[in-house]
Amino acid sequence: MPAEEPSTAAGHPIARVLPLLSPAHLDRDFDYLVPAELDEIAQPGVRVRVRFAGRLVDGYLLERLPRSDHNGKMMPLERVVSPERVLTPDILRLATAVAARYAGTRADVLRLAIPPRHARTETGGAKKTDAVKKPARSTAEVVDTADYSTSTSTSTSTSTSTSTSASASASAESVAADERDAVGPAPEAVDDEQVSRSGGSVASGSGNVGDSAERSGGDSARAAQGSGEVGDSAERSGGDSVRAAQGSSDVGDPAEEFGAGAAETAVARAGVRGMPGVAAESSVEVDASAWGRYAHGMGFVGALAQGRGVRAAWQALPGEDWAARLAELAATVVSAGRSAVLMVPDQRDLDRLLAECVALVGDSAVGLSAGLGPAARYRRWLAVLRGQARIVVGTRAAVFAPARDLGLIAIWDDGDDTYAEPRSPYPHAREVAMLRAHETGAAFVAAGFARTAEIQAVVESGWARDLLAPREVLREVAPRISAPGDSDFALERDALARSVRMPGVAFAAARSAIKENVAVLVQVPRRGYVPSLACAKCRTPARCRHCNGPLALPHSAHGAAASPQCKWCGITEAAFRCQACGARALRATVIGAGRTAEELGRAFSGVPIRTSGGGDMLDTVEPGAQVVVATVGAEPVVPGGYGVALLLDGWALLGRADLRASEDTLRRWMGAAALVRPRGQVIVMAEPSLPTVQALVRWDPVNHAAAELEARAEVGFPPAVRLAAVDGTSGSIAELLDAATLPEGTEILGPVPLPPTARKPFSGGDAPAEVERMLLRVGRSEGGPLARALAAAQAVRSTHRSDAPLRVQVDPVDIG
Repeated sequence: MPAEEPSTAAGHPIARVLPLLSPAHLDRDFDYLVPAELDEIAQPGVRVRVRFAGRLVDGYLLERLPRSDHNGKMMPLERVVSPERVLTPDILRLATAVAARYAGTRADVLRLAIPPRHARTETGGAKKTDAVKKPARSTAEVVDTADYSTSTSTSTSTSTSTSTSASASASAESVAADERDAVGPAPEAVDDEQVSRSGGSVASGSGNVGDSAERSGGDSARAAQGSGEVGDSAERSGGDSVRAAQGSSDVGDPAEEFGAGAAETAVARAGVRGMPGVAAESSVEVDASAWGRYAHGMGFVGALAQGRGVRAAWQALPGEDWAARLAELAATVVSAGRSAVLMVPDQRDLDRLLAECVALVGDSAVGLSAGLGPAARYRRWLAVLRGQARIVVGTRAAVFAPARDLGLIAIWDDGDDTYAEPRSPYPHAREVAMLRAHETGAAFVAAGFARTAEIQAVVESGWARDLLAPREVLREVAPRISAPGDSDFALERDALARSVRMPGVAFAAARSAIKENVAVLVQVPRRGYVPSLACAKCRTPARCRHCNGPLALPHSAHGAAASPQCKWCGITEAAFRCQACGARALRATVIGAGRTAEELGRAFSGVPIRTSGGGDMLDTVEPGAQVVVATVGAEPVVPGGYGVALLLDGWALLGRADLRASEDTLRRWMGAAALVRPRGQVIVMAEPSLPTVQALVRWDPVNHAAAELEARAEVGFPPAVRLAAVDGTSGSIAELLDAATLPEGTEILGPVPLPPTARKPFSGGDAPAEVERMLLRVGRSEGGPLARALAAAQAVRSTHRSDAPLRVQVDPVDIG
């Protein structure tokens, strides 16, 4: 920067800014001048507005520097949107790692991580003033600068540091150095003269956009290379090569790691009743004795109280109050002076877990979810940022919550598909949580009644440990689980037990429970009346003549007959004719919750029948004789537990053409069976010899996950490998692959049609004739190079201004 530049801030006149731009080749930092009037409030982490390519764009100020590597003329900051420092170094490092892991851009990740600003909420309801132009800093509004000078020992520098002025203070140099550790690729200065030479489409004096676009072929590759270094080490946290654990957590024996045995009695249990320890740092008292039912459970709680970065896969017992247990872990961490982030799949679980946390720590616990309004969500997010809230309970976006001194990050039921982000770069909350725990040294817990293959992989790698209950404890609390026709004796009593939808043993168990004045749960896989129809003659699925959508039979008022209706376009098909054989008769392939409730109402006359599912979901029901018909995942809780649970139509869940069909089915079944009281009865209507059914009968999710992981490794599916799905037209896919330098040994599978359940990579009005999917498969060790290659190829493609629809997803949930 020229020394004679007028009207700039003294000391550190350069602001390094990350503009929030969509093109992949512009995922870089740019240098701007800091005007003197903005010197005080232009601090690292604030939102700014800068001029870029002739227009004003939003961005984040990453750091202040004494000089820039660029020697040309630079543009000044247009304005500081707010003095609130919303982008912390930890979140910036996490965003960089996530972008590298998922072949995306930091701008896209930050859009997911930081909610939109709500000005009135941020200023406490005060009217908008000119405080941004004429700074008046307040300690209530600005995060302490000390928070921006912290860095973890596992952070990897991904940018080229610039030399600092000799006159700068040592503290300023420390802040600048740590901030440079947090940012990604090397920056480019915004230069008037370069932009004026870049082409007629860019206005003079607006920045060096055009020039950077011309150089993007090489620069984008370097940017992708730089931004992948953090993620490369972090992405191994979910793989077989994870050994570099934080602190003392990388040990061979879980008893040693969790502090069991003699060491357990010496653990510092600040504010946690049941074990001796030092004085509590806060008034929070936690009774964690319920963790004594699990092997090494008390040792694990003790390790959290010590602030150790232990990691565990916890399988909750049937009937366990999982919300209370997770709240106890979070309160233990808060007692030690740290923060906790707890993630749940939906609003119902959020309300339940938040209530338990509030009961322990009061207003120090807040909930974050998309269902909140903009003002409420931003108010709670600011409470977390400012350190007023120490426990964050939320859905998938809570994984990015700016919790201070994070001590625990936990995820409940990580197999739920709502954890998969539908927006670019399509990260999964479980993977982001493991990245964050690995980078910060925080403790990590993956909890649930069942277990996914991904969590089993990190357990087998040694990155996390099992937290299980002994089998004798399990037998005391588990219900009796059986499948009709699972023995020769059962088949002799009821020869049709395996073929009918509800065999006699299921009706007998339900009648017995109703006589005992306890509730009966009936789980069905589909909502609606008759959600799926097929030709009665040839069994071909019934399709609409207009749009080829599936036909269903809607529920009619007053029991009147209804005609089949298309589930896509809504047109009634009054005169169906099979496209395969020409027959006109139809048969139901799946019975929905509505029809099931209607049939059970006739079978159990005088007994209340309640339904839960879709838009009419019940959280709890009162105890007593009743039949509750619920779709999967919508089962309400009954105080004391259900007496009997009937799991219908198991074939509909197990028969789905999906990689995770058996894993998801077991998770759904266990979630329902866990609501049954001890020694109650669970009857699953499925083939008894299937491994998934046997895993449910034995209540053995760990071995089922291990077998699932082994089976996927044999055929080369995640998590045993890294898989990237490229969706788009044949031309856009070919363009990307031509620009990508893929790692050696990459397998290219396809193209194949886009799976019916996958979202299309374009808006409604831009539909191309055909959308295809190409799969790229590499070993786990090549996951980082593959992501960097795809990121660089997308950067090259964006410089060509190609507008053909294209989407890149790394390890998508729905493979097809």
